[in-house]
Amino acid sequence: MKLRPLLATLAALPLIAVTLPALAAEKADSPYQIDDFSTEGLITKAVVLAAWKEALPEARLLKLYPKAKYGFLSQVEGGVVNGTLCVVTARVSLLPKTSPTRRLVWEPVKTSTTFDGKTVASQAECGALAKSKLEEALRSLMSSLVKT
Repeated sequence: MKLRPLLATLAALPLIAVTLPALAAEKADSPYQIDDFSTEGLITKAVVLAAWKEALPEARLLKLYPKAKYGFLSQVEGGVVNGTLCVVTARVSLLPKTSPTRRLVWEPVKTSTTFDGKTVASQAECGALAKSKLEEALRSLMSSLVKT
C-alpha cells in the first residue's frame, strides 16, 4: 500500500530535475522577489520587469534590505476613458517577508504612488504614460530607500 506513493514520487523525479534549473534561471535576473499586479492591457509584465531591473541599485540595496527578508510589489492600473483620456496610477512598495514561508506580507516598509491623466490618441500612448509613471514611482521609492 505504501509502495505506490513512493513509486509515483520516483516517477516524477526526472520532471523535477528538468523543472528546477529552469525556475532557478528565471529567478537569476533579480535577487529580489517582485510581484506585479498590473493591468495587462495597459502594461506588459516584460515592460514592468525591465523597469524594475533598470531601477534597482542591487549592490547598495542588498546591504540594507536583504533579499531573504524583503521583496517588492508593483501595480499599474488605469486605461483610456471616454476614448481620449488616459488615466494611470502606478504604485510600488517594499514589503517584508514572513519568517517560515518567505511570502510577502502587505505591511509596506516604503511605498511610492504616482498618477496622471492625459489626452491620448491611442492605447499605445496610454501604455507609454503607464511606463513613465512606473519609472517615476520606482525612482521615488529607490531614492527613499538608498541615499545617493
